[in-house]
Amino acid sequence: MIVGCPKEIKVKEHRVGIVPGSAKALNASGHQVLIERGAGKGAGISDEEYLEAGAILVDTAAEIWNRADMVVKVKEPTEPEFVRMRERQILFTFLHLAAEPSLTKVLLDRKVSGVAYETIQVGNTLPLLKPSSEVAGRMSIQVGAWCLEKQQGGKGMLLGGVTGVPRAKVSIIGGGVVGTNAAKMAVGAGAEVTLLDSNLERLEYLDDIFSGRIQTLYSTPHNVECSVAEADLVIGAVLIAGARAPKLVKREHVARMSEGSAIVDVAVDQGGCVETMRPTTHDDPIFTVDGVVHYGVTNMPGAVARTSTFALAHATLPYMRLLADMGVEGACRANTALSHGLNTFQGYVTYQAVANANQVPYVEQKKLF
Repeated sequence: MIVGCPKEIKVKEHRVGIVPGSAKALNASGHQVLIERGAGKGAGISDEEYLEAGAILVDTAAEIWNRADMVVKVKEPTEPEFVRMRERQILFTFLHLAAEPSLTKVLLDRKVSGVAYETIQVGNTLPLLKPSSEVAGRMSIQVGAWCLEKQQGGKGMLLGGVTGVPRAKVSIIGGGVVGTNAAKMAVGAGAEVTLLDSNLERLEYLDDIFSGRIQTLYSTPHNVECSVAEADLVIGAVLIAGARAPKLVKREHVARMSEGSAIVDVAVDQGGCVETMRPTTHDDPIFTVDGVVHYGVTNMPGAVARTSTFALAHATLPYMRLLADMGVEGACRANTALSHGLNTFQGYVTYQAVANANQVPYVEQKKLF
C-alpha cells in the first residue's frame, strides 16, 4: 500500500501524522511511504530523517493525495483539502465529524473510508485520543493561567497565589483523561481545585489518587452552576466518544462569573461544553463574553508539536500497520477496536453518534462488508 503524509495546513498546526520510526516500520512491511517535504519541520523532524527511514519525499500535498491509498494526518481536513480526496481512499486522522457537517458530507459524497483516531476504542478507553488529551489537559492550565493575566483581560491573578494572598479557584468539568491531567497541573501550580463528573466510581478513583488535594463533586446542573460561578478558571473537559459535547455550562452560568475570570474549553473541537464558546485559533485565541475571557483553540496540542507528535505516533502505529497490511475491511474484521474508528465507508456513516449528530442514516459495518 502507498501511505502518504501531507503537511498540516490548519493555523499554527505544527504536528505531523507520521514520524520516521513509523515510516521505517511501514517500509519494513513492504509499504511505500510518501512524505511532503517539510512536513515534520514544525515537530523538529528533518527531511533527511525521513529519507534515512526509507520514506520518499514529494514536493506537494496534491501529489500525496493523488498517489496515496491511505492518507495519514493529525487534524481533520479543511476546505482546501476536500477536493483532493478520492473514492475508497483511506483517511486516518482526527475527524470530529459530530461537529463537522461539511466534512462529513464530503467524505460521504467522495466515498472516503474515514477512520477517526478519536473513536477507536478498547474497552472503555480511547487509546488514540489519550495522548492528545493528556497534552491538552496539561496545556489547559498553562493557557488558563495566561488568560488570567491582566493583559489578556483576566483578573491579574496567579494560580497558586503567594504567601498571604488567596489561591485561584479552578473548576474542572469532566474527570476523564483531560480533566485528570488538568487537575494534576492545577494542583502542582498551587490552585484550589474542584473537579466534577457524573461517574461516582471515577470520582472515587480521583479522590484516591489525589489524596484529598482536590474537591470532587457529583456533576448535577446545580453543582455545575455553583462551581462555575465561584471559579476564577473553568476547564471544560467533557467527552462523549464521537458525539457532540453536551452544553453543560450555560450562558446564565457564565454571566454569574466575576469579571476577569477565564474559561478554557478543551471540548471545543467536539462542539464545546460551554454555551458561550466558539472555535478560535492560535493566531487569535481568546474573546470575551460578559467580562469572562474565553479560550477556544481547537488544536491546542499543535503548540507543543514535538511532544504531541511523538506521543500520538506511538499510539497510531499499530493501527496504521493493520490498515496498511489488511485494508479497511480486513483490518476492521480483525480488530474490534479499530472497527469502532471507521466513521464513513462507501458513502455511508458507520458510527452511530456521528450519524445522529449529522442527522443522516446509520449503517452497520456488517451490512457493508
